[in-house]
Amino acid sequence: MASSLTKDPVRPGTPGTGTTFFGHPRGLATLFMTEMWERFSYYGMRALLPLYLVAPGGLNLNAGTATAIYSVYVSLVYLLAMPGGWFGDRVWGPRKTVAVAGAVIMLGHLTLALPSSGTFYAGLGLVAIGSGLLKANISTMVGHLYDGPDDPRRDGGFTVFYMGINLGAFAAPLIIGTIGENVNWHFGFALAALGMALGLVQFLLGSRHLAARSSVVPKPLSEKEKAGTLRKAAIWAGIAVVAYAIVGFSGHYTLNWILVPLTLLGVIIPVMVLVNIKRDKELDRPEQSKMSAYIWFFVAAAVFWMIYDQGGSTLSIFADSSADNTVLGWEFPVSWYQSVNPVLIMAMAPVFAWFWLALNKRGKEPSTIVKFASGLVLVGASFFLFLAPLSIADGGHKAAAMWLVAIYFVQTVGELLLSPVGLSVTTKMAPAKYASQMMGVWFLAVTAGDATTGLLSIAGVDLNKNGIVAMEATLAVVAGFAVWMYRKRVKELMGDVR
Repeated sequence: MASSLTKDPVRPGTPGTGTTFFGHPRGLATLFMTEMWERFSYYGMRALLPLYLVAPGGLNLNAGTATAIYSVYVSLVYLLAMPGGWFGDRVWGPRKTVAVAGAVIMLGHLTLALPSSGTFYAGLGLVAIGSGLLKANISTMVGHLYDGPDDPRRDGGFTVFYMGINLGAFAAPLIIGTIGENVNWHFGFALAALGMALGLVQFLLGSRHLAARSSVVPKPLSEKEKAGTLRKAAIWAGIAVVAYAIVGFSGHYTLNWILVPLTLLGVIIPVMVLVNIKRDKELDRPEQSKMSAYIWFFVAAAVFWMIYDQGGSTLSIFADSSADNTVLGWEFPVSWYQSVNPVLIMAMAPVFAWFWLALNKRGKEPSTIVKFASGLVLVGASFFLFLAPLSIADGGHKAAAMWLVAIYFVQTVGELLLSPVGLSVTTKMAPAKYASQMMGVWFLAVTAGDATTGLLSIAGVDLNKNGIVAMEATLAVVAGFAVWMYRKRVKELMGDVR
């Protein structure tokens, strides 16, 4: 499939072989297809997850527990992106790390496919670990294909790569969701394993087209560091085993003994990372100032993702129980709602890119701060919109499917305003000492947002109640206006970053 999309190289010296992928290094086809299949498996399983958790034929849990499990799982995926990047930098190198990650993800989906609730959480853990290992390293390998940051093809290459993410995310709910909901839940999870297997085989066969540096360990651990790392890991693992053995044998174990510590870690670790960077005395004054500004963006992003990621949990569970999931009399699986966002992204991202460029040429492009604030206000507006179908359901009627589509549309516009800007500002404001780690710090904003949702669910807060939804919507809108109101102060702290 990938080879049919290749053509002659743009110029001699292109990294890779003698053919290119849409004018880009041939290795981009390998990484594009790997990421597409990995996202196919990930988003397919994610679309099924909350529905399986609440289904009588699944785990038959209540909505609050299902939302907590879903939120903890998603927060772990992003939390583990930092140690995943560390493994690529210090232990295995990006290429080996991605290969191992693919195998772990496939094993996790196969474990989920087993018809046993006892292995379900182990499967979720394996998928989270594998996704964390893969997420940072495959993007690093895309960058390795180009002749440094000034290569004019670099931004376009990442755009093509991003399309692979959305293609996989779009197709997964339509295929895996349909099989899982209409045939058998575990067949759906098995199909996710097949998708990852195809991606892994494709990666191994096409890895010869990747840059040689992708196999290099940039900063390998010394023998002393290896011994110290293994010793610390063994100590913490031993503490966990002993603690959970005591809880288990005493008969007090419940699911919250896993969920509560993980959600707390999802909030505490991002705060600790930011505090440690901010307190680093090796940073000069401009870097300290930029980090102060970055904290504004980080907190605002955490609020954004707290609401946005409920599109896969709170909204999905609502659609399952209280929406009329039909179009012109034709009923479709609830998991199909998860394809709305990626198809809108693919349709609107080029329009947004053109629009910003056109405004920039006229000197009227909004600043980073204004875009960020607008994204926050929009995600808040999406939950104010959510109040309409909630009220319809409270009246004993089924809410029309288009209400949910409208919510996903508003959230997607907000995402296009905030997410690319967040990625960009992270790279621009990163202190030199933490340049390679700051993308992981950005992912921690997602972790913090989802962990907060998990804590609310564990505490018994019903996230499908009008008052709670209105409160979350208000929080996002107020946060957006706060960023906008203090834009001059934040701009001063940002220094030369625009």
